[in-house]
Amino acid sequence: MEELDVNVSSSEGFSVAEKTVLIAFISAVILMAILGNLLVMVAVCRDRQLRKIKTNYFIVSLAFADLMVSVLVMPFGAIELVQDNWIYGEVFCLVRTSLDVLLTTASILHLCCISLDRYYAICCQPLVYRNKMTPVRIMLMLGGCWVIPTFISFLPIMQGWNSIGIIDLTSVIEEMKTLKIEQRKFNKVSNSTYCIFMVNKPYAITCSVVAFYIPFFLMVLAYYRIYITAREHARQIRVLQRAGAPTDHRQQHPDQHSNHRMRTETKAAKTLCIIMGCFCLCWAPFFITNVVDPFINYSVPGQLWTAFLWLGYINSGLNPFLYAFLNKSFRRAFLIILCCGDERYRRPSILGQAVPCSTTTINGSTHVLRRSSAFMKFPLSAVYTVLHNGNHQEHEKLPIHNDPESQESCF
Repeated sequence: MEELDVNVSSSEGFSVAEKTVLIAFISAVILMAILGNLLVMVAVCRDRQLRKIKTNYFIVSLAFADLMVSVLVMPFGAIELVQDNWIYGEVFCLVRTSLDVLLTTASILHLCCISLDRYYAICCQPLVYRNKMTPVRIMLMLGGCWVIPTFISFLPIMQGWNSIGIIDLTSVIEEMKTLKIEQRKFNKVSNSTYCIFMVNKPYAITCSVVAFYIPFFLMVLAYYRIYITAREHARQIRVLQRAGAPTDHRQQHPDQHSNHRMRTETKAAKTLCIIMGCFCLCWAPFFITNVVDPFINYSVPGQLWTAFLWLGYINSGLNPFLYAFLNKSFRRAFLIILCCGDERYRRPSILGQAVPCSTTTINGSTHVLRRSSAFMKFPLSAVYTVLHNGNHQEHEKLPIHNDPESQESCF
């Protein structure tokens, strides 16, 4: 019997070398997801400027969902994969599967909300964005990201709606000598039990549409409009650069402000498009297979299912690193946390001599000071003194505003 078990393990499981590599890889993915998402949450909680940006509320909630995936879902899947056996019972299998569907769907819906938030911020006027993305509406969107997944996770899975009609197909599939449903769940030779999530056709379509295809469609529309707007912004920037600085000081400030806002929003759009691209590469194979499998008598190999599922899990660990490499504000906040508050990585002071952008407080309001090329030779302390004394001629040459959504690219 022991020899038979060894043969089954070698044919269906992994060798010692393969298992070592697998454990190292899975451990790296889980550790990357846990530390990365914790870092995002701590960075936003500790950095006042990051908290002012509305999009970051979605990012923190997204990081929490990904953190829960890495803590509550991945470890049990890793143990089953390495041991080639599910040892926690049928009830906990249902709970773990429900958590898997809930948290991964919540993560995807957060990315959809982020794309809609960026659409309103980039493609609409600032006043329209403030009217659309009110604190109440943001809370409703965040609530929807967590409530909607419960209707395709705990409710149908615990009630068994996802497997209605599947058992009737078992005998037919066995006669066809294909990959059988019961074989996926129980290996009689090695006496191994597996926590396999089997879905019927109605549930496969409904779950995939809600969890992936509708968010994907909305994100494609939003980012298409963002791309068109960003391309128009780039064209306007080139026109402004060719035209040169106007002689009228009263016309220079709006042009510089528009130029700054265009660059800010264009960079943000590129960052979020890369994040969405990684999301599609990670989750599209799984959800395409999820819809196709019930229509081909569940003949997709189990190894392929496992590979696509863990490819989706990897997405939970990618987002923090995308923020670190592509977002200057997050990168600085990460460095401050990792370097224990090292002053070198803090935002530059308004007294700096070579800093083109800084913040200050005037009459109780936080403002961004950005020197034009004509004032690069003067220290910001001198410019601030002029502003503080009420000389509005220099004030018009600096794009001073207190919109947190536009401050991010200055740092």
